[in-house]
Amino acid sequence: MGAITRAEVGMGASNRASRYLHPAMETMPREKLAALQLAGLRGSVRNAYQHVPMHRARLDAAGIAPDDVRTLADLQRLPFTVKADLREHYPFGMFARPCHELARLHASSGTTGKPTVVGYTRQDLSTWADLMARSLAAAGVRPGDVVHNAYGYGLFTGGLGAHYGAERLGAVVVPMSGGSTERQVALIMDFRARVLCATPSYALAIADVADAQGVDLRSSALEIGMFGAEPWSQAMRCEIEARLGLKAVDIYGLSEIMGPGVACECECRVGLHGWEDHFLFEVIDPESGRVLPEGEAGELVITTLTKQALPMLRYRTRDVTRLSSERCDCGRTHVRILRITGRNDDMLIIRGVNVYPSQIEAVLIGRPAVAPHYQIVVQRQGSLDQVSVEVEAQPGVPADMFEVIARDVAHHIKSLIGISADVFIKTPGAIPRSQGKAVRVRDLRPKEA
Repeated sequence: MGAITRAEVGMGASNRASRYLHPAMETMPREKLAALQLAGLRGSVRNAYQHVPMHRARLDAAGIAPDDVRTLADLQRLPFTVKADLREHYPFGMFARPCHELARLHASSGTTGKPTVVGYTRQDLSTWADLMARSLAAAGVRPGDVVHNAYGYGLFTGGLGAHYGAERLGAVVVPMSGGSTERQVALIMDFRARVLCATPSYALAIADVADAQGVDLRSSALEIGMFGAEPWSQAMRCEIEARLGLKAVDIYGLSEIMGPGVACECECRVGLHGWEDHFLFEVIDPESGRVLPEGEAGELVITTLTKQALPMLRYRTRDVTRLSSERCDCGRTHVRILRITGRNDDMLIIRGVNVYPSQIEAVLIGRPAVAPHYQIVVQRQGSLDQVSVEVEAQPGVPADMFEVIARDVAHHIKSLIGISADVFIKTPGAIPRSQGKAVRVRDLRPKEA
C-alpha cells in the first residue's frame, strides 16, 4: 500500500473551523490509518536515533536501527522510555532539537525531585492546537462557544493547551486560570459560558463556592465540561453533572507526550478516542512489560508519531486502563482508551490487598452526608501500608453524627474493597482545595534510602 499523506484526508482545508470538524481523519479505515502510523513510527524512530543520544544508545544496545522498523509489529522491539529518563537528562538532554530552535518550554512542578522539562517546536504547537481543537469538537464544542478555561496557565500544560485548542476551533476563550473562585462563578454566569475546562476536583470547588453564594450553576449556560489532568471516577462524573448541570467529558493527556488532547471522549462517552494518526497506544503488563491482548487491563504505553522536539518511544505512562478497537457509534475508527482507573505507581498494598485511590473515591462519592472532598493518608506499619480516610461532611450535618457516618463509610469500604480503614469525618472546608490537580493521597511512609 502506498504512503498516505495528511493532505489526502482533508487536513489542509483552508476553512479554519472545517479543518478540525472534518471527519475524514477520524473515520479513516483502519488499514489506511495503519499505513499512516507506520510512516510516522519510522520517522519518529529516525528522529530519536539521530538527535537524542539516550535513544540512540538504547536502540543500539537492543540491536535496532531505524531502517529495521518495517511493520507496526516492530514497535514491540523498541525499548521503553520512563519519566525518570527526563529527570536524569534534565533539562534538555531528551530534546531532538537545540533549545534555540524551540518555541516553548513547559515543566512539571518538580515536587518529587528535578522537574520534567518538555519542549515544542512551532510545528509541535500547531499540532497540539489541532488535536485540542479536534478533542473539543468531538465532545460537542463548536465555533463561537464561550469556553471558560479554569485550567492553570504557566508551566502546567493544561491552561495553554486548552486555550490554543479552543481558539483554533474558533471558540471564544475566557482565560481565567485557577484561583479567584468567587470571580469564576460570577464570570461563568455573566459571560454565559457554554463550556467549562477544569480539573474535576476544581469543578467541584467552583460548585461549593457557588452554593455558598446562593448561585445555582444548573441555571447557567454551561452545557459541556472538559475535565482531565487527574483520575476521576464515574461517581464523581455524576456528582459534577448533578451540581453543575452539564455533560462531563473526560479528556486525557500528559506533558511528556504533548499535553491535554492526546485522547478525548466523544459525545457518546464510551471511552476516550486516542488520536492514532499522531500516537501509537499499547497496554502492557507492568511487571513483565509484555503487551497485553485488547481488552485486558494494564499500563498504557504511548509512542509519538509526529513530535519534532521531544519524540517519545514507548513511554510508560503508569496509567491503568484497557483498549478497545470496536467502532464507536459516532463513526470514529480510532482506538478507545477506556476510563483510567488509576496509576500503577499509586497502587497501595493494604494487608495484602491491592487498592487504588480511585476505588476509595468510588465508595465515598454519593454516600449520604459526606461531601466529595477527601484525602487518603498512608502510613507504614511493619511491611504493610495502613490507610486512613479523611472526608468532609456535607454542610448542615451535625457534628454528633460524625462518628456514625464514619462507621458507615468504613463498613462500605470494607465490604466493597475488602480492606479495613480508619475513617475521620471533617467539618466542611477542612480538606484543602486545589486550583489544579487535587492532592488525594498524603503519603507519610518513610522514604527509602
